[in-house]
Amino acid sequence: MSEGEISILEREEIERKEILKRYKSLLRSIRHELTSEQKKGIRAAFDLALDAHKDMRRKSGEPYIYHPIAVARIAAQEIGLGTTSIICALIHDVVEDSNYTVDDIKRKFGEKVSKIVDGLTKIKEVFDHTDSMQAENFRKMLLTLSDDVRVILVKLCDRLHNMRTLESMSRKNQLKIASETLFLYAPLAHRLGLYNVKSELEDLSIKYTQREAYKDISTKLNAKKAARDRFIKKFIEPIKEKLEGTNLKFEIKGRPKSIYSILKKMKQQDIPFEEVYDLFAVRIIVDADPEREKSDCWTAYSIVTDIYKPNPSRTRDWITTPKSNGYESLHTTVMSHDGKWVEVQIRTARMDEIAEKGYAAHWKYKNTKDGISNEERSGVDGWLARIKDILENPSTNALEFIDDFKLQLIHEEIFVFTPNGDLKKMPKGASALDFAFEIHTQVGSKCIGAKVNNRLVPISHILSNGDQVEILTSEKQHPREEWLQIVISGKAIARIRNFLRESKRESAEKGKELLKKKFGKEKVDFNEDNIHKLVRYFKVQSALDLYYSIQKELIPADKLQISNIINKKVIASPKPLGAESAAQKSPPKKNEIIVGDEYDLPYSLSKCCSPIPGDDIFGFITIGEGVKIHRTNCPNAVSLMSNYGYRIIKAQWKDSFVKTETRFLAGVKIIGIDDVGVVSSLSNIISKNMGVNMKAITIESHEGTFEGMISVYVEDTKHLDNLINNIKMKHPTMNVYRIEVGS
Repeated sequence: MSEGEISILEREEIERKEILKRYKSLLRSIRHELTSEQKKGIRAAFDLALDAHKDMRRKSGEPYIYHPIAVARIAAQEIGLGTTSIICALIHDVVEDSNYTVDDIKRKFGEKVSKIVDGLTKIKEVFDHTDSMQAENFRKMLLTLSDDVRVILVKLCDRLHNMRTLESMSRKNQLKIASETLFLYAPLAHRLGLYNVKSELEDLSIKYTQREAYKDISTKLNAKKAARDRFIKKFIEPIKEKLEGTNLKFEIKGRPKSIYSILKKMKQQDIPFEEVYDLFAVRIIVDADPEREKSDCWTAYSIVTDIYKPNPSRTRDWITTPKSNGYESLHTTVMSHDGKWVEVQIRTARMDEIAEKGYAAHWKYKNTKDGISNEERSGVDGWLARIKDILENPSTNALEFIDDFKLQLIHEEIFVFTPNGDLKKMPKGASALDFAFEIHTQVGSKCIGAKVNNRLVPISHILSNGDQVEILTSEKQHPREEWLQIVISGKAIARIRNFLRESKRESAEKGKELLKKKFGKEKVDFNEDNIHKLVRYFKVQSALDLYYSIQKELIPADKLQISNIINKKVIASPKPLGAESAAQKSPPKKNEIIVGDEYDLPYSLSKCCSPIPGDDIFGFITIGEGVKIHRTNCPNAVSLMSNYGYRIIKAQWKDSFVKTETRFLAGVKIIGIDDVGVVSSLSNIISKNMGVNMKAITIESHEGTFEGMISVYVEDTKHLDNLINNIKMKHPTMNVYRIEVGS
């Protein structure tokens, strides 16, 4: 036997021993007692994975089997998942990487395991070559999630191990995987309450995407570790001494904030590392009986705030009002005797485990033997219900789906504080105006602006979690139709609509009086029958709409020939008022749009939303200006449709229109990191590479970032999408999206 053959055999023996060592370590990491049946299942999964991956190696050169064992250990030890999840973690890549099928898995381990593995299996082909394989895989995984939340939990374990071993990948793949993790998987872990996983994913992501910043902060944190440890010890001593004088069982520990959160704070507040005051947090974990959890936590809070003065604006009670992902804790920021702010988190052992492991920990406290309880799973299903249609729509581009899904990863609600520190729960994306109506209807109705964290903002300002909001009012203010475009809360929408209806009734009463006088002048009886004749003639929906239209002069005085209309001396137009007069004033034009059922009805494109071919559109009959074409998602669409439904007319682009050479004006907004040659690069992409004509371009720089608005002439929505995607491909960090021209 040659020396080379001996070394190969020796290597195989070393690796075999290492594999068994890691497997035994996995078994030791399982925190619950295993039955003989569970042990057999885990061993069978290990043997299957070992066989399926026997000839495979990772990019690092290690045997591939190390990966599924590591994923299973993360699932067991760091997230606390049960036996089913551990089995799935061990065999999560088997179907993709070997000849084993999902049916084989089902026969060997049962339907539950096979469904989860099927959700975790990467698809073999890319259906749309413009999509990434990961995007399609992500879609498939989420479809399976509706059956079992463990699909996503095991997937997060898989992603965490891949991130921990990303060093061996090429730079291109490092950037792709790290960016994808930061964009999707870290927010997903956050949404499921997996804070440890979320923090590590974020830190590992910026380790590769922002290498210099990561290295700089990491170095500075390590340099100050000894001083920080001394400070924490000194800070904790008086708290520990007082807590020991009570009957509370407790543990106190301090830990640094994540590098990602420090970097985020530096960017948001535009400050250097040295000015970030809360570089670490102190956590007090109380061992309390269920019925005493809240009172014991507040006892600990009282002791802390007796020793150190708290910042009133930075106290958070998520015990009384837990977050949507189950997070419970008391947070306060106090001033140390050395003049430094310190965040203190107070929670029970149960709360701490749920805070660290999110939904994955609930099974322990819901008396379920394995995995997630039905109650918790239904909560996740409720969250997914809002994206169900997107998931099951086969025509939806996978990357577009991810953009839509990303919006659903953020918490369903945020917590906002009044000037007095009262907590209000608001839907994510709520504006200052939403908050005003949450306080009181009268406050909302009179709102003219707000102070958010002592900074003056408009009523449309979107609130963030933890904001402190003071509403500014004026007796001269009142709700307007455009407010419906600003608010998202049901309470605010209902109150505004109620006011607008009442306002419409008041205007209608004035219009009714004007009409009565007109009837009197023409010596016509003001009765229900005659009013109905006017309603039919002007094609409005009701007498109320008739009166309102007269008051608002939507029906011109010269058209209000009551005697002639009632005595049928004038013939009612077959089309709603405005169409014929517009035909006389608007010259015929190239017919790209079919209005109603006609090809020749004059129209013009609305400037408020600038529709282009491919947009969903509708027509709105104006008084004197013919039919205006709007996008169905126009900022004014809701107002037009709800208040003037009788003047809405269907409209659609002609199928043959896309072959013409007509160009339409569209707006694009670009936000990104300022750099030399940004304008030149954008101009090259738009004009030279894409051959698109620009009408105008404005770029404004501000503290290292820039914001630009570009007006371009495009053929249709596909042409515009291609332009936007080309800019994104050339500048992945830029935020590029369509806006209304002139906005």
